[in-house]
Amino acid sequence: MDMIKDGEEITSIGDVAAALGLTTRTIRYWEEVGIIESVPRSDGATRGFTPYYVRRIKFIIKLKELGLTIKEMQDLYAAYGEAKQTERMVPRLVEILDEHIEKIDEKMAKLASLRSEIVSYRQHMVNKFGASQASGA
Repeated sequence: MDMIKDGEEITSIGDVAAALGLTTRTIRYWEEVGIIESVPRSDGATRGFTPYYVRRIKFIIKLKELGLTIKEMQDLYAAYGEAKQTERMVPRLVEILDEHIEKIDEKMAKLASLRSEIVSYRQHMVNKFGASQASGA
């Protein structure tokens, strides 16, 4: 499916990178690994992006902020498929996000346990050696 509409503005890779706070290398890498695409280029032309492609790059940025890996984003792109059907991608995205929530919950539980252990050991040291309690827990 061609995502270029007649008269649609094409933005250069440099302008997209500057506008989104990315490097052109990052955008090229994402294209190389297949999680974004650019406008088909004629020989020697620079990469260009329509508003549709820029929205996809913003989506990838959000997924990255949420902790998704390149592999997970590749899986999502595969689910999205040639037909560009969002409804095929959303169930996989929800599944991946659920996995990330579970991992975060596990990490939080471990950190809470570690904190409790540190506080307990600190108190033990204060009681045993009379160390200052001024720094407080």
